[in-house]
Amino acid sequence: MIPYRQVHLDFHTSEHIPGIGEDFNKKQFQEALKTGHVNSITVFAKCHHGWSYYPTKVNRIHPQLSFDLLKEQLEACKEIHVKSPVYLSAGFDERMAQEHGDWIIRKPDETCSDTETFMEPGYHRMCYNTPYLDKLLKEIEEVMILYNPDGIFLDISAVTPCVCGKCRQDILKRGKDFRDEEAVIEQAELVYQNYVTRVEEVVKKYNSSCTIFHNGGHITRGRRDLAHGNSHLELESLPTGGWGYDHFPMSASYVKNLGMEYLGMTGKFHTTWGEFGGYKHPNALRYEAGLSLAMGAKCSIGDQLHPGGRMNEKTYKLIGCAYEEVEKKESWCYDSKPISDIGVLSQEAVLHGNSTRDTVFYGDEGASRVLLEGHYLYSLIDTEEDFQKYKVLILPDTIRLNEELEKRLIEYIKSGGRILLSGTSGLREKEDVFGLPVGAVFKGKNLFSPNYYIGEEKEAEVIYEQGYEILPVGGSILGESQNPYFNRSVLHFSSHQHTPNEEIKKFPAVIQTEQTIYIGWNIFAEYGKIGSLQAKKLITKSLDLLLENRNTAEAKLPDRGVFTLTKQEKEHRYVAHFLFAHTTVRGNFVINGSKKQVEAIEDIVPLYNVEGKFQVPEKIRRIYLAPQMKDIPFTKQDTTVKYKIPKMECHQMVVVEYE
Repeated sequence: MIPYRQVHLDFHTSEHIPGIGEDFNKKQFQEALKTGHVNSITVFAKCHHGWSYYPTKVNRIHPQLSFDLLKEQLEACKEIHVKSPVYLSAGFDERMAQEHGDWIIRKPDETCSDTETFMEPGYHRMCYNTPYLDKLLKEIEEVMILYNPDGIFLDISAVTPCVCGKCRQDILKRGKDFRDEEAVIEQAELVYQNYVTRVEEVVKKYNSSCTIFHNGGHITRGRRDLAHGNSHLELESLPTGGWGYDHFPMSASYVKNLGMEYLGMTGKFHTTWGEFGGYKHPNALRYEAGLSLAMGAKCSIGDQLHPGGRMNEKTYKLIGCAYEEVEKKESWCYDSKPISDIGVLSQEAVLHGNSTRDTVFYGDEGASRVLLEGHYLYSLIDTEEDFQKYKVLILPDTIRLNEELEKRLIEYIKSGGRILLSGTSGLREKEDVFGLPVGAVFKGKNLFSPNYYIGEEKEAEVIYEQGYEILPVGGSILGESQNPYFNRSVLHFSSHQHTPNEEIKKFPAVIQTEQTIYIGWNIFAEYGKIGSLQAKKLITKSLDLLLENRNTAEAKLPDRGVFTLTKQEKEHRYVAHFLFAHTTVRGNFVINGSKKQVEAIEDIVPLYNVEGKFQVPEKIRRIYLAPQMKDIPFTKQDTTVKYKIPKMECHQMVVVEYE
């Protein structure tokens, strides 16, 4: 089992900085870890600059380092029973990039990946289809022989398209054309799989229990093959670094069903990696650690060691504020299974096809966000998932059906399952015909944009995303639409943005059958892009009709609250996680030419008399707050159990024990 309280200790240090590691002190290093309640820390064998932090025969030790820093750190950890995986930069090696330009990943225009040229500061990604891979494998092998670490963490490792000379030659040898994007992606897949296989052979040759993780920054939904190339998963998601606080729940809601251990990786920084002297408020780390636990994850906090080698004591006091709480809560998280009522068939999982397309799937974002804010129990799923586990499936906006998926969804409906779909979801792959019994005929795109949903108050509510024309056939009309008088153009425009609705004409837009609801807009992308209230209300109204109060558990929290439910079968208990913190956006920062928002947490606002509800088959014998071990009263009617949390701050667990 991987530890719950980890630190990822970055140490990317230029050769132009003197005195590397001179301030390292074993006792000070150990005291920092104790202060932080840390039980695992990832330490560096080789950094992005390409330097090793130990005497090496296959690479070069950092020119300003005079001793074996890695050995000292590993021994310090062992003495206090702290695990210590070892980090090697795999995709970046700037020393090799400078010496071997022919080993660098190249785009079709001959620019480099990440940092495009050598005229700006930054790293250049290396191609695993060159002699660079052999060098990297020798470095990994040397670390295994010398130190036999608990784990190996390989960074900047992902399927990455490349048309360097060697990759072009290999594509041609397979009878393909390197000008064809699909051929280039196929090559990238083959290169990456060879890399993963050879790394595992080297590591397992020396230690069969050593963990391996290849960090590519994102676990691609629908690519279980890539996920299972790791021993566990580390979900990199620094909320203040541009990811935001919605990103990690979306990632975790997918990987929690893969049968793997995983952790949530945040950072202590005010912004992101590479920041010295920046600190989060302690309440932010408390919330982020609680969020990891709530989403079934272990915790990891990113730090960056000063070139001198001395641990920053302020940082470990900060980390300790969060990890002291995690240490008290861990026993209610061991071997827990997530409970989900709703499965969202991920756009990325169905449409992506590989891990190299840089695409934002707004339908996934919108679905995850509206379900998170509505405190539904949900998972983002792929087509390998068992659909029967879920009371409702959501097909957001663009999920067309091949024969296999159509067959499985028909079986799901026949067995009593219910489906919410929107946009072109539910249409067959090669024709604009619904493959599911949604009670309507698809007529095509609505040529007016935006158009309007006629809501419960019979007032027009604007929808900006693409709408579709439908004809009810057997289904009942749950909602209607109206078009504008005309589309906005240079010859026809009205007011500042778009033309108002023409009130005389109405068209069917939302169709309901006994087991399905179809919404005739890309409504999830609408919420993913602009978060409009009307989009949220339409989605949640439809979901509630399909669920019919069959939610396993509910919580009354503000929209920024988070609610999840897990089950520990061995202990005969459910554990409900409640979280709430006030988030604010505090300006922007620029990293590598890209503007990022800083979403921060500082104040923890207490909530009082927070209501919760369970509908579970077991006989409940006790409900209490954890880790406080304080019983709270509850009422039971039929299978419904209700309770209140008198007061909660940040993260509160409610434990429901059953007979």
